[in-house]
Amino acid sequence: MSKPITIMLVDDHAIVREGYRSLLQKQENMDVIAEASDGAQAYLQYKKHKPDIVIIDISMPNQGGLEAIARIIQFEPSAKILVFSMHQNPTFAIQATRAGALGYVTKSSDPEVLIRAVYQVHQNQYALSADIAQALAIEKRGRNNTALEQLTVREFEILRMLVETKSSKEIAEILNISPKTVANAHYIIKRKLNVSSDIELIYLAIKMDIVNLLELTGTSR
Repeated sequence: MSKPITIMLVDDHAIVREGYRSLLQKQENMDVIAEASDGAQAYLQYKKHKPDIVIIDISMPNQGGLEAIARIIQFEPSAKILVFSMHQNPTFAIQATRAGALGYVTKSSDPEVLIRAVYQVHQNQYALSADIAQALAIEKRGRNNTALEQLTVREFEILRMLVETKSSKEIAEILNISPKTVANAHYIIKRKLNVSSDIELIYLAIKMDIVNLLELTGTSR
């Protein structure tokens, strides 16, 4: 029997992680060896356990998935990371890939899609669920979110936290950067997205499906 694929699960919901763990542990050559509930924990757990694959959500309290992906890749450039997210907006997949992820599967996908993606990523292949592949193709033709693609991974993560109404101080503490750096990024984000106020920024984030009203009111999922 070949060595099992070791996996770390990163999701802010313990019940959700338990469901993934149950699914993956049923595969005779997969072994979940670590878990984390946010991006900061994910980075520390990765350094400690060095799993073959990281399966990570993007939207989590405090430090999110994109920042965690970037930090893990900086620490270990050969890390194999698969995003498993509820977001079907292709911009999230683009940003995740920029950060260093090899795959992106939506949570609405069948379990077999996630299992197949784990094998593909383990073999250093790109993996996308069908809905994301289709959305990317449509987006490429329509170029609806071109402005968002101008944002760096760090700026995209700051945008996500800004529309969650986190303060510059809170964001700085989460990302381990200075409030001045956050303020500068805030200005650059608004300039790149061609908005002049935070109200416009939130409206644009909702319009472009970066965040929805349920998430902003804390009633999502």
